[in-house]
Amino acid sequence: MTDSSPTDARARAARTSGTVRIVGAGLLGSSIGHALRPLGVDVVLADASPAQLRLAVDYGAGRPARDDDAPSLIVVAVPPDVVADVVERELADYPDAVVTDVASVKLEPLRVLRERGVTLTRYIGSHPMAGRERGGAISARADIFVGRPWVVCRDEDTPARALALVEGLALDLGATPIEMTPEEHDRGVAIVSHVPQLVASLLAGRFVEAPDESLRLAGQGVRDMTRIAASAPELWVQILGANAEPVVDVLDALAGDLQAVASALRAPDAAGARRAVAETIRRGNDGVERLPGKHGQNRRFEQLVVMVDDTPGQLGRLFGELGELHVNVEDLRLEHSPGAQFGLADISVDPAVLRHAVDGLEARGWKIASLTND
Repeated sequence: MTDSSPTDARARAARTSGTVRIVGAGLLGSSIGHALRPLGVDVVLADASPAQLRLAVDYGAGRPARDDDAPSLIVVAVPPDVVADVVERELADYPDAVVTDVASVKLEPLRVLRERGVTLTRYIGSHPMAGRERGGAISARADIFVGRPWVVCRDEDTPARALALVEGLALDLGATPIEMTPEEHDRGVAIVSHVPQLVASLLAGRFVEAPDESLRLAGQGVRDMTRIAASAPELWVQILGANAEPVVDVLDALAGDLQAVASALRAPDAAGARRAVAETIRRGNDGVERLPGKHGQNRRFEQLVVMVDDTPGQLGRLFGELGELHVNVEDLRLEHSPGAQFGLADISVDPAVLRHAVDGLEARGWKIASLTND
């Protein structure tokens, strides 16, 4: 990862200025640094691990902290079990700075800080809904926040200046600030992040003893479902432990749903069994429809699946010819079948241009494998 030289125009446009201190030079902390530096922001890094800190600095996420640093904003990007300790220390060490954290659990650190009697006027918990399966400074990317929600947990005592600093940081990184209470946040991430992680891990765990012949049949669907199963166990033990109650509520409800489907399939010819299975799939359809799409919109797209030869330049040619047809690619997935000399490009487009795209591609020699609704 290389630094970009900030232009005067970008630096003037940035809401974040001065010095930003980032405590924790892992994936999120380093990614924030990489995103801020091209805006002309002085990024200071601190980490309990000297090796991690040196690596983040070498990759260009910021500079090492100095005794004379006077940050206006401090971002705590450490594991959930030490967030409260670090926030308390940073508030004490930098009495003029606003402190936020980016941990994926918001209620537990706040509860601990309140129990300790820490004055929290300058603290605002926040959480960018962004990340990768791989962690550490080496995996950091400046663009992981672009288009993602960034939850900001303010309260009635939060000064306008402090709120503006944290929301300005999110906006500068390309994220969309969303105000929620810590309780709302933790319930929300339980159902859209924490339980999906457990479900993916449980399903992928079934692969350990599965026959090789079965695993050779794996397609893109099962890969999509289990992608996040590659996440670090050490971090997730902390996250799930800190948000246990909302996670258990969702797991209990999900367990009931699984039991109902299992009961129906034990006697698939019994009265009502097929309806129970069909209703399970239909309810899933309804749930997927509620998920916001590109840029947070509820807009739906159509899909076309194009066969692409597994040779250099073919995917670039496909995109180039879609551009010539004035068709915007709203989303893309690639699938490869074992032993096949081609791939399948699953492309989402605006429904209004679907037929135009299909006709134009076929006229240029592309083979359309299928058309489906997204």
